[in-house]
Amino acid sequence: MNITPEDNEDTVWVEREAFIDRIPRWVAMLGLAVLVIGIWHLATEQMGWVSPIILPSPGETLSDLMGVGLNLLNRGYMLGALWTTTRTVFWAFLIAAGIGFSLGVLVGETRFGEKAVMPYLVAIDTMPKVAFAPLFIAWLGFDIASKVALATFIATFPIVVSTAAGLYAASENERMLFKSIGASRWQTLVRLKLPNALPFIFTGLKIAAVGVMAGAITGEFLGGGQGFGALIRESASMLDTPRVFSLILYLSLLGLALFFTVAWVQKRLVFWNKGDRPGGVT
Repeated sequence: MNITPEDNEDTVWVEREAFIDRIPRWVAMLGLAVLVIGIWHLATEQMGWVSPIILPSPGETLSDLMGVGLNLLNRGYMLGALWTTTRTVFWAFLIAAGIGFSLGVLVGETRFGEKAVMPYLVAIDTMPKVAFAPLFIAWLGFDIASKVALATFIATFPIVVSTAAGLYAASENERMLFKSIGASRWQTLVRLKLPNALPFIFTGLKIAAVGVMAGAITGEFLGGGQGFGALIRESASMLDTPRVFSLILYLSLLGLALFFTVAWVQKRLVFWNKGDRPGGVT
């Protein structure tokens, strides 16, 4: 059999792709981080392409990260701000999960929910949610309640959609089997549809874990308060970009903690679903 140059190129490409796939995740993540930091260092410190007012250098950011960390360890004022943001995120996520699951079941299980409720939910979700921040502040004040409301508002819709989609995941044969053995609608929901819907529900919860962080910080940024969002606003007003970057990085750790907590719970509850990895990527 004759091998053409095109075949050789395809073979080489497959081998290269296989080599990339064999790289361990931690090596790939570390390599990417080193590359980004290297370019960052080159652009800010070596070449001076970017003003430090716009983008601080990695050294400045690391120094400020250590300063914020020491403040947190010494129980300074930043610890109270972090605790305020953590409470906002925690309550908003719980409320969004409860409301989103309830509405998802309503949409996925009833014609009224599908035909009457869902169009309104879609219409609300298309609205710019940040624009509701002044309304929540006017209704609920400058305390934590307005931030919880905004974060809940942002995080609820993904849970509704994923729950409703998950309830449709059961096959027609499975539903007919339950119907043939005389299972009630409630029994079919609890024993068939909800177990099949769990992977979908947890996907929505992971998306909500990201959205609730954005909502909480946006509420603090626009509506005052004592959280990290307010500290970011104050630092940005003084052009203290290293502090802004440091606070954002610590907030990312809080978001990752919430995200991987959801992934850990999913791994324990949906252990039978081998196609969904606990890392939360799929």
